[in-house]
Amino acid sequence: MTAPALTAGWEHPVRAAVPPFTADGLRQVLEKVQRWAPYVDGILLDDVAAVLDDYTPSEKETADFALRLRGHLQRLAALALSDGLSMQDEQLCDLVAQAHALRSAVLPADRRQAVGHLRRMAWTLEALLERMVARQRLKEEP
Repeated sequence: MTAPALTAGWEHPVRAAVPPFTADGLRQVLEKVQRWAPYVDGILLDDVAAVLDDYTPSEKETADFALRLRGHLQRLAALALSDGLSMQDEQLCDLVAQAHALRSAVLPADRRQAVGHLRRMAWTLEALLERMVARQRLKEEP
């Protein structure tokens, strides 16, 4: 099959393109985007607190927490790597590597080991979060 060829003499009227902003408007949007820092949502902090609490989650809660903590680890690791500056921080790179390893690990079948794995994920999340706030990659509050 051959690709259609463009032909001269286009007969249909075409509206002129209208940019959504002026040059000043685009500069303002760029400045806002450059100043933007994602905030830490309460769900992440609630999940970390629940897992690190003295309470031991049930089997169903363990699976639910594992799913949510994996999502939090993935999101924070992606935010940590979203700029080249984060790669210069050795501690942050180590935490991101640890987050990837914990996120990709299979949840152990033994309940005690599974709770231990959840707690390792929560400790890593907390350390990653603290490091990113210290590096001013995240805000503590919305």
